[in-house]
Amino acid sequence: MNHAGLSWRDGLRYGLLGLPLAFCALPLYMLMPNLYAREWGVPLGALGALLLATRLLDALVDPWLGRWSDRLFGRSRCAVLGFGAAAAALLALSFGLLFLPQVRGATALLVWAGACLLGTYLAYSALTVVHQSWGARLGGGEGQQGHIVAWREGLGLLGVLLAAATPALLGEPALVALLVAGLALGFWAWTRAPYPTAQVHPEPLATDAWRPWRQAAFRRLLLVYLLNGIASAIPATLVLFFVQDRLQGGAGWQSASLGLYFVCAAISMPLWLRLVGRLGLRRSWLLGMLLSIAVFLGAAQLGAGDMPAFLLVCALSGLALGSDLTMPSALLAGVIHAAGERGRSEGSYFGWWNFASKLNLALAAGLTLPLLAWLGYQPGTRDPEALQMLSLAYCLLPCLLKALAALALRFSFTSNS
Repeated sequence: MNHAGLSWRDGLRYGLLGLPLAFCALPLYMLMPNLYAREWGVPLGALGALLLATRLLDALVDPWLGRWSDRLFGRSRCAVLGFGAAAAALLALSFGLLFLPQVRGATALLVWAGACLLGTYLAYSALTVVHQSWGARLGGGEGQQGHIVAWREGLGLLGVLLAAATPALLGEPALVALLVAGLALGFWAWTRAPYPTAQVHPEPLATDAWRPWRQAAFRRLLLVYLLNGIASAIPATLVLFFVQDRLQGGAGWQSASLGLYFVCAAISMPLWLRLVGRLGLRRSWLLGMLLSIAVFLGAAQLGAGDMPAFLLVCALSGLALGSDLTMPSALLAGVIHAAGERGRSEGSYFGWWNFASKLNLALAAGLTLPLLAWLGYQPGTRDPEALQMLSLAYCLLPCLLKALAALALRFSFTSNS
């Protein structure tokens, strides 16, 4: 692999698997809670508890998946791809059963969803850790890693757009069929991507899974990532409830708002990459956080009939999302390189990184949904006080967490990058 640059063909071959992975992720954390609660009558509190439990169990596995990934890279390319193929097959099966349940009734649906979620999460985590480790092992400086991440996340945004539009236009069976097709195509392209053979060390370190925590730079970056991630996961979990009940927007508005959000995120990624060349990764990410805070403070003023204004919120918050997708993983690759562990420990680092991602989603759904139920909100309500609680949770709580993340990012690093 030539670290001086990444050709568009190689970027496409590596990044295309990001499309079905992101296609899978959006229905899991945004559509599934709404579908099970609103359409199939599963109680909101019980659903939130299930999501918290399954996501925490899933998150606990990620660090060990990371260690296993390092061992696979130490063995051979075939070992890595064989593991990826098994994970892709399990992901397709579990996801399909989750969105096409063969049972009815709240209790039966909870049990069914729990089993399917565990299989889906495990397969998704395994495939994601190996794929991210592959990209980080390709090496290069901030610019190179920024482009590697941009290919993966940019194609992932295309997957998110497809996932946002498909259920409303074609239904859940088409959602499942598109995921299966996307996994097959993405995996085929991945088998033709450059293999990261130019490693500093050909073998992984024989250490425990806690090694990344001994790096102060990793601990600081992970704290920022956690705070910022929870701030992003809360509105992602609640957006459909906010649109349907607070803004009283129909299905067309829902699809338009989600589509605009992710289109603007995709458009913004080349702009963020250019900004990195001037400001560096950390300052660019900080700017994205500040933009997001300003946008959600404005969203707190919206009410019934304000869907046109909410589209502006979606567009601007989508621009801010581009920084969240581009900067953190590239910063992590830099931390690994600075620690002298490139080519032997990426899986361990990305295992903990994905643990943090799952913890963000678990806390967002597992705590926010039961809290809203306790405060009196239920899907479909028109009670003003309950809707005000929904606005506070959707808009202001993320702003507080984003502000803490921005402070941590600003004062935890002294590097100019």
